[in-house]
Amino acid sequence: MPTFSTDEWLIVLLVFLLGLVLGMAAMAGGKWKQRYRDEVRKRQEAEAERDRLRTDVRHTEARTLVTDAHDRDRDGRPVT
Repeated sequence: MPTFSTDEWLIVLLVFLLGLVLGMAAMAGGKWKQRYRDEVRKRQEAEAERDRLRTDVRHTEARTLVTDAHDRDRDGRPVT
């Protein structure tokens, strides 16, 4: 079995430390997962609100068109 030089031991130690740091970062995911889920929920709520507002605008525009058409005679002149 070959022996390791000092440089090789240093590389092994650095790789071990890198794995340890990445493992700890992965295990601390609970806090980040909860923040991510909160952000996703807020985005979904914002999209639902945006869709609701767009629907309200469309309904308002449709009502305005109907009201405008109702207030005019067949030739397009305003009814007084």
